[in-house]
Amino acid sequence: MRDEDRAGGGDHLVVRVEHAGAGKDGTYEVYCNPAGGSHPDVDGACRAVERNTRWGSQPLAPVPDGTVCTLQYGGPATAHVTGTWAGRPVEATFSRRNGCEIDRWERYVPLLPEVRSGAPETSGASGAAPVWTPGARPAGR
Repeated sequence: MRDEDRAGGGDHLVVRVEHAGAGKDGTYEVYCNPAGGSHPDVDGACRAVERNTRWGSQPLAPVPDGTVCTLQYGGPATAHVTGTWAGRPVEATFSRRNGCEIDRWERYVPLLPEVRSGAPETSGASGAAPVWTPGARPAGR
């Protein structure tokens, strides 16, 4: 799809992911209504935002102030999402610093990459699946 075709409508988000691991970090564009962009799963990303949209509230809203959250660490991954959704500006920051933030992140998968909680990921030369780093322990153990 041409940029000039998108200018008149649709939703556009730019997702910047850091510290999520090999093959997950990067900056991705997502266009919805109609779908397009550089994100590896544009349709899934659009569905994730759509199912979490609460009309009349801020798109991709943060965890409300004063929310009681579990003290667990989901790893160093962060994401910053900017753009326009449902005609409203978006500027949202995601982390995995506590249970509420981990839950918020996971609600937006695949807009955000799936990340193992508390498990620093490594990628081996064999291309095997990410594994626990020696000495690392899952949260809550």
